[in-house]
Amino acid sequence: MTNDNLQENYRDTFNGSTGFGNASAVLAIDFMKAYTLPDSGLYAEGVVEAVKHAEILYKCARRCEIPVIHTRVVFSEDGADGGVFIKKLPVLRQMTESSVYSQFDEKVLPAQGETVLRKQYPSAFFGTPLVSILVAQGIDTVVITGCSTSGCVRASVVDAISYGFRVVVPRECVGDRHQNPHEANLFDIHAKYGDVMSMSEVMRYFEERK
Repeated sequence: MTNDNLQENYRDTFNGSTGFGNASAVLAIDFMKAYTLPDSGLYAEGVVEAVKHAEILYKCARRCEIPVIHTRVVFSEDGADGGVFIKKLPVLRQMTESSVYSQFDEKVLPAQGETVLRKQYPSAFFGTPLVSILVAQGIDTVVITGCSTSGCVRASVVDAISYGFRVVVPRECVGDRHQNPHEANLFDIHAKYGDVMSMSEVMRYFEERK
């Protein structure tokens, strides 16, 4: 199927938009050194690029008093809390608290007072207090950034809309190991689960809400 036929096939059924609601928060998913250090088995150039853009978006969000919530993957030394996930992806065993790979990339370190959640599975919502944190702050829109687009980002997008949150994904601020799964998942997210926008559109919205 050509790209034109693909767009036509989806147009009449998958063309809705949820947009922004009344209050937004930015979710920064797993921007850790595991994805930005070349010697890591999870290194991805697409994530390195996403980090550069996310740094700009986060600064804008902070200026506009939009909460930024961070997640990082951390497993116990024996990997017992990784369940079947860590059996499927043994490379995840490198993400222990003492490992450099589980630390945040310096460009997108959490600011003082920002919430940091530890997780062991793809979705930022699974096994974490994220829903309670968002509800307590009256948040109805989650701007999802991070990595990877086809993994933890997508899983978090699906859970976010399942819990009743509007979802916005700034396309420059998510990354993956390969362009094809990255683009395919952005297409699918925009068609079914949320609104994929440019980073400039999201930042403009933040500024206008100041």
